[in-house]
Amino acid sequence: MRALFVLGRTIFGGFFIYNGLNHFLQQQSMRRYASSKGVPAAGAAVPATGALLVAGGLSVLAGLKPREGLAAIVGFLIPVTLEMHRFWDEPDPNKRMVETVNFSKNLALIGAALALMQVETPWPISVDERRADGEDMFVHLGGRDLRALPA
Repeated sequence: MRALFVLGRTIFGGFFIYNGLNHFLQQQSMRRYASSKGVPAAGAAVPATGALLVAGGLSVLAGLKPREGLAAIVGFLIPVTLEMHRFWDEPDPNKRMVETVNFSKNLALIGAALALMQVETPWPISVDERRADGEDMFVHLGGRDLRALPA
């Protein structure tokens, strides 16, 4: 199960890293698309949301403060899903189908992120797990729990 969790985490985090990097690599076309959807200040919004996605994806991939990273991902997905993939407003059947697929995909990603928020931390094979091991070495020095000492 541990290996499957790490594999799933790698795929999930990698998805957001890849898409976040595309906000930078395809910035002009993404800015035009965002503008066409009515996003104010699309020129600033595209790189800002790209950074949010990369940070969230790296957090999940590395297991470094994963709840915060997942919150960033959800914080991106909810408004984007509701505002940019409004399939119900699309008169063209082909465009409606594309927006329906993107809306549904984002809902599934939101659900997965919310479910991962409930996984106990630190996650296995993660930065947080490694840091907790190192912290434990200093907290329990010589068989004494240093947290119990007066400050």
